[in-house]
Amino acid sequence: MVARINRIAHVVNGSVLVLALWVALPVAASAQAAGEGSVSLAYGTMGPGAEVEDLEGNKVDVIDYVKGKPALLEFWATWCEQCEALQPQMDRIQAEYGDQINVIAVAVGVSQSVRRVKRHLEDHDPGYPYLWDARGAAVRAYNATTTSIVVMLDASGKVVYTGVGTEQKLVAAVERLLGS
Repeated sequence: MVARINRIAHVVNGSVLVLALWVALPVAASAQAAGEGSVSLAYGTMGPGAEVEDLEGNKVDVIDYVKGKPALLEFWATWCEQCEALQPQMDRIQAEYGDQINVIAVAVGVSQSVRRVKRHLEDHDPGYPYLWDARGAAVRAYNATTTSIVVMLDASGKVVYTGVGTEQKLVAAVERLLGS
């Protein structure tokens, strides 16, 4: 990265550009490291619908699970270590705020099966719905390019938070969303 900046500086030959790049780079890297706002949909856009299935094989639309109040969607997999690391926050959110926010796990259809998801829930059922995205409709609609992506929507269905990875402060984000 430093070599690239040096090449740009040499081509442009302007100290103002170099200074701007050196100041902006750490800020951008810090925001991306935290994962907040760096993935999925732009803030303020409407959360889209996407046809998925419940774990019984019934076709449902993910947007039907987010209507009426704010919502938190996590793009999740049984094999995702980052998702496992986020689980205590997800459990806390469901326990403390589940009556104020719809929590939904969207199980991606990559290297797992509905049976495997159901087995996982036998050991740990957090009390919120898991939806099966076998064909990747929700993944595409929400631009969820990996697991551990979280998208929060306000009560009107607009995106107010996106994040990825284990460094997300989900409880704090939910508290901000709910005005707690």
